[in-house]
Amino acid sequence: MELAADVEEGKRPGAILFMCGMNAIRSPIAEAIARSILPANTYIRSAGVRAGERDPFVDAVLEEIGLSLGRRQPQTLEELEDDYFDLIITLSPQAHHAALELTRSNAIDVVYWPTMDPTVAIGTREQILESYREVRDHLAGLIESRLLKRNGIAAQSA
Repeated sequence: MELAADVEEGKRPGAILFMCGMNAIRSPIAEAIARSILPANTYIRSAGVRAGERDPFVDAVLEEIGLSLGRRQPQTLEELEDDYFDLIITLSPQAHHAALELTRSNAIDVVYWPTMDPTVAIGTREQILESYREVRDHLAGLIESRLLKRNGIAAQSA
């Protein structure tokens, strides 16, 4: 799949769903970052293919950049209150397959952003946190370059 063609130039999705395996790490990080930089009128949610548990490392790396999940808990696709999205961004192969199955008869764009699973990292607490930071920074870069800038909303910086 060609990643550069994620969102058509100038086409601004009004509702975005981020999906990963358990909605415990990658998709909640993406949701929190997207909420912080995309326009407030963009509907943003995240979900997992199966149920997961909240990961404290996610809270730690989001707090480092001034973000929080609040009381939010991982949820599955079935638990979503709204199921209409213009764009589904999948962050794991399992989520991508599930999204393609889900949207088979719908006109919803599904885009795959391969994102590593930081839970495979081993070592000290700091080494593990570093793998979570890499995921956070990877997703922030993708959201900024593929959703924010493509929508003509690039941050005005001096």
